[in-house]
Amino acid sequence: MHDRRVTPRDGRNAVPITNHQTAGYAFLQEMYEDPYYPDAVLDQCRAVLLRLCETIESERPSGLATLYVLTQAATAEFNGLQAEFEAAGSEIETVARELIADDFCSIATAYGFTEADSAELIAGRDW
Repeated sequence: MHDRRVTPRDGRNAVPITNHQTAGYAFLQEMYEDPYYPDAVLDQCRAVLLRLCETIESERPSGLATLYVLTQAATAEFNGLQAEFEAAGSEIETVARELIADDFCSIATAYGFTEADSAELIAGRDW
């Protein structure tokens, strides 16, 4: 198993994650431990969460409204991955929804947005 905490480099000029809480966080770990969820698709999901962290660090949202714009864009990326899950014989079902939402909340908290509403962080989800 490879280290799931390493920041992916996808050819973009990515900003290294400096927040110690998110840089060392094992996103979607419980999903990786369950064979129902394909690692290749989880790697794409994890990359979305890491890009969200990079974006928060580079754009430094000044309030919840700005944070929600960023998290909802990441949510839209998750929406686009549903077909990938289905093609691999999986889906974003109840357990996955909760685990993904928990990671969004962890990100918000790590960046000081302790009052973020979990439903608003992932508003627009269709999973």
